[in-house]
Amino acid sequence: MIRYLRRLSDSRYAWIVVAASFLMLVLGNGALFLLVVSMKDIAASFGWPRSVPSFAYSLQFIGGGVGGIVMGWWLDRAGMGWPALVGAVMIGTGAVLVSMAANQWEFYLVYGLVIGLLGQAALYVPLVANTTRWFVQRRGIAVGLVTSGQSVAGALWPPLFEYGLATWGWRDTYLFYGGASMAVMVPLSLFLRRSPRALAPSGTSADAIVPGQGPPLVGPRAMMVLLCIAIVGCCVSMSLPIAHIKSHATDVGIAPMEAASVLSALLAASFVSRALVCGLMIEWIGALKTLFVFSFIQTATLGLLPFLEGSASLMITAAIFGLGFGGIAPTYPVIIRENLPAQWTGRCTGIVVLFGTFGMAIGGWLGGIGFDVTGSYHTPFLAGVAFNAINLVVIGYLIAALRPSPPVMAPAH
Repeated sequence: MIRYLRRLSDSRYAWIVVAASFLMLVLGNGALFLLVVSMKDIAASFGWPRSVPSFAYSLQFIGGGVGGIVMGWWLDRAGMGWPALVGAVMIGTGAVLVSMAANQWEFYLVYGLVIGLLGQAALYVPLVANTTRWFVQRRGIAVGLVTSGQSVAGALWPPLFEYGLATWGWRDTYLFYGGASMAVMVPLSLFLRRSPRALAPSGTSADAIVPGQGPPLVGPRAMMVLLCIAIVGCCVSMSLPIAHIKSHATDVGIAPMEAASVLSALLAASFVSRALVCGLMIEWIGALKTLFVFSFIQTATLGLLPFLEGSASLMITAAIFGLGFGGIAPTYPVIIRENLPAQWTGRCTGIVVLFGTFGMAIGGWLGGIGFDVTGSYHTPFLAGVAFNAINLVVIGYLIAALRPSPPVMAPAH
């Protein structure tokens, strides 16, 4: 088996990388959803306010965002094998340590350092950046399939964890998840040790600069700054409905079960967008234009949400919003890979994704503060539209600025 895999060409082995990366994200994201599902049980067992496990939830994102830059740099220097192995071990070890936590400081330390900084950091950023290194054609499809692992994790884990909590309690559920995830993720990491034998040169959206054409108007550093601004804008807008759509639905008179179905429709549509639609569009019109299209869909539907009250209209609009936001995430790694030097892929992806986590945090906070001040979600949702408009302006500028200039003609003699 090992000899057969070694003999595979890069073009065939690339799909093994996609499958292993997808499964790593499905399994590794269980640590996030286990905390979401067990938050009430953990707080009750210690007599803590829910702000304690909620802060641990935030620390996981902060640690994962900061650590993603380091893991991306490690990917650029040494390949995906070691980051994947460290992430697999740390996710499993962290879950086991949570099952033995005795006070809130241990809880914070494990989720912030072990699961976040060393565990989650080794998943999304380096896995997606590594995937872009294996593909020139079908790169968008591959990245879309890998990132859909997050959506699958959101559908798969919560009911399983609910069963575990009811049967064994939260400590044993954490212990079982930690051991099982490590037992599967460590062997998966071995499939990621191989690096592509030759990295294609990075250039324009076609991954090569066409001879005779002028250089783009945006340099690498300016490109990074603009992408960081753009991802904050779309992630603020993205986070608002994800965090608050269920509450908004109940506020306008929809029953709690139907309100939960609105959120489910949003997340299901995001999976379809990531796994099927986004990659095909990247292959058809390019990553930047794909980002603009999905960002526009997200902006338009977010602007409609405050004015809808019926469950059917809210669910349909939320599902279309899900199609928009689901198609956004896979585009950024592809844009980075196609427009920045290949040797920077990991660290640049880490930096941009870190700014995306800032945007997600701002959006969730903005929704809560806006509701507390105004008594409804109308103002924060419309503020999200304004943030997303910034994203559209930046991406529109990049589309224009990175368009190849006309060929330079030699003067006639």
